[in-house]
Amino acid sequence: MSEALDPEVVELAGKVFDLARAGDTDALAAYVDAGVPVNLTNDNGDSLLMLAAYHGHAAAVRALVERGADADRANDKGQTPLAGAVFKGSDDVVRALLDGGADPAAGTPSAIDTARMFGKAELLALFGAA
Repeated sequence: MSEALDPEVVELAGKVFDLARAGDTDALAAYVDAGVPVNLTNDNGDSLLMLAAYHGHAAAVRALVERGADADRANDKGQTPLAGAVFKGSDDVVRALLDGGADPAAGTPSAIDTARMFGKAELLALFGAA
């Protein structure tokens, strides 16, 4: 028997996911500092870090990683934040994730596979996979 989620909790979670998508680093960091789980995921398994990375917000990515976000946490499709950043062409986000310990070989497809798919030789070199 599943418990219904408190509508206020659902609303707060939605707001925090929106902050990650928008790259509102200060507000996002404040919510995490106040107790929102840094590895919170939505119904697709996308973490706050995945949403910030996919939408190109390097400062938000750095803030989340500094607060313990799992840089390799894959969503329900097996995609990692790093592969998403490669797909979107966000080199500053790629570097923020690598600085945060992201593994270019993690996920399906991995960031390495994604870089190969899109002919991103400079990223393959950065990943040590050239």
